[in-house]
Amino acid sequence: MAASGRHPLHHDPIVTATPNPALDVSTSVDRVVPEHKMRCGPTVLDPGGGGINVSRVVRNLGGRSTAVYAVGGPTGQAYRELLEREGIAGHAVRIAASTRESFTVDETATGQQFRFVLQGPHMREPEWRAFLSAVGDDMPVGGYIVPSGSLPPGAPVDLYARIARIAREKGTRCVVDTSGPALRAALDEGVYLIKPSRRELGDLVGAEIDDENSMLDAAHELVRAGACEVVALTLGADGAILVTRDEALRLPTPEVQVQSTVGAGDAFLGGLVLRLAQGRDLSAAFRTAVAAGSATAMLPATDLCRPADVDRLEADLQAASWRRQTPAAP
Repeated sequence: MAASGRHPLHHDPIVTATPNPALDVSTSVDRVVPEHKMRCGPTVLDPGGGGINVSRVVRNLGGRSTAVYAVGGPTGQAYRELLEREGIAGHAVRIAASTRESFTVDETATGQQFRFVLQGPHMREPEWRAFLSAVGDDMPVGGYIVPSGSLPPGAPVDLYARIARIAREKGTRCVVDTSGPALRAALDEGVYLIKPSRRELGDLVGAEIDDENSMLDAAHELVRAGACEVVALTLGADGAILVTRDEALRLPTPEVQVQSTVGAGDAFLGGLVLRLAQGRDLSAAFRTAVAAGSATAMLPATDLCRPADVDRLEADLQAASWRRQTPAAP
């Protein structure tokens, strides 16, 4: 995709889809001790979940998106209020059960972080069909749809695959960030981009992923099979690799003081999609993605990246990448 002179505020439309959002609750204690009553520090509440976090990052970096999400109960009401306070435009699909919560506890004495992710509410068939219909109604023709996060109990394993099918019919690029059977089903339908971890990539191709060459081979296998056009492989402290049919790019992780990795992967994806929607090429979008993920890891709890940090880290990455042409398939 060629770079354009498009103003940063003007970009192709972006819609995120989050069927299993979570009200993120974060706090701290001196030490986590079994059977003891632990007095916590201040509590922070944030609207979380894969697609919602992508929308929050797009907003933080100066872009716009529409968030389609399922919410219910008192937790869902609090969730909606937080989203409105953050200025996220959304389409809330009501469900009967209460929106889940996730807890992050920082142990100040050791610097360790404990994350508790609760099971999502049961989604009945009329509810997941209403969610799918809402996504279809908001599908951004010529833009990007980002179904992201886990599926709640009751939702069909091919929910994201169904979204991918609608996206293909409407000429929308589908960017999927999930794992397990839901990701496999989406790849069977065919999508534009996926963002697996090393373990998830190995599971997809049924092979051990233990070095750079095996990672590249596995990613190329998916692209050549037509399952996706782009694989953005996130490797934590080891950086990230981006693979297309024609080339592979690699970037290191910038050296930052890590406070919390919560939301770093979503920040990576949000930065990547926004820059692509703005007309940037994959190499430039990839730099923003890595910078956004690292800028998020610098912040406490469930905070997401700040533009100044992303700009600084992105500039540091300008000369750090390598590009490799992909050899022709035999």
